[in-house]
Amino acid sequence: MQAGKKPVVVVGSINIDLVANTERIPVEGETVLGSDFQIHPGGKGANQAVAVARLGYPVAMVGRIGDDSFGLQLRRHLEDANVDVSAVATTPGTSGVAVIVVGQNGENSIVITPGANALLTPEDIDANLALIQSAGLVLTQLEIPIPTVLHLAQICSRENVPLILDPAPAKDIPPELFQDVAWFTPNETEAAFFAGESNSSTNEAEPSAMARMLMDKGAKGVLLKLGSRGAYIATRSGVAELLGSFTVKAVDTTAAGDAFNGAFATGLMMDLPPIESARFAAAAAAVSVTRAGAQPSMPAIAEVEEMLRGPAPAGSGS
Repeated sequence: MQAGKKPVVVVGSINIDLVANTERIPVEGETVLGSDFQIHPGGKGANQAVAVARLGYPVAMVGRIGDDSFGLQLRRHLEDANVDVSAVATTPGTSGVAVIVVGQNGENSIVITPGANALLTPEDIDANLALIQSAGLVLTQLEIPIPTVLHLAQICSRENVPLILDPAPAKDIPPELFQDVAWFTPNETEAAFFAGESNSSTNEAEPSAMARMLMDKGAKGVLLKLGSRGAYIATRSGVAELLGSFTVKAVDTTAAGDAFNGAFATGLMMDLPPIESARFAAAAAAVSVTRAGAQPSMPAIAEVEEMLRGPAPAGSGS
């Protein structure tokens, strides 16, 4: 850890990604021919930890891997990325696995088998209490058991450590969880799910209305990831702004949301205001989609700064 800086602590999943590239994602019952196959380290938690580390900020990971060959590979990759893995435990059995199909336009379809991630328990949170107490903020997702996420949120609230919840994949969560969240960062589909909308995305809803619905549930701040439409940030204290998207040629959108969340956390820890942290995050996500893979696509801070110096994003406004 870098002296004098409170770390970002990421509590979440660590997966191996099995990635097949094809002309288009198959529909139900269809077989398509792949053009390439790669194996990458992944998992939303690990991706976000690597995103923070690549940006040069100290970060520690709390999670579980299997005692299989994938587990060894995953631990080594986190260490090589300069992520503190002292709180990553090894569990008998398989590591988490994600099977990802990527189409030629960068769209993807993902199936996740949790493996060791399903065994991350509230007891693991208690065992790493000192690490969580030392954090500048904590970042978590929903690829680990909900009781563990809820316990983590309660601990963060008790210890006055801000919690960023990336609510992916979307699933039912206890209503009280919202009360302990400093930042709720869904994409369009997830926002609609948690707001209780019947539509599968927020395309027909005003981002401001969606953000209000989510804050009404208890979240102190909401950052909506709107894909090509940019992002929308809102807080109970009156922040409300639509941030435009950066124009890039997408190669692979896998883990763009993880790059976004890791960069947003980093921006906040660098004392950037929330709106500037969100712009920083949008720039990081834009860089990430220009290359393949999850963790391999995470940008360095110089690349994000170069993106920010380029043409202003289209579609920004309050």
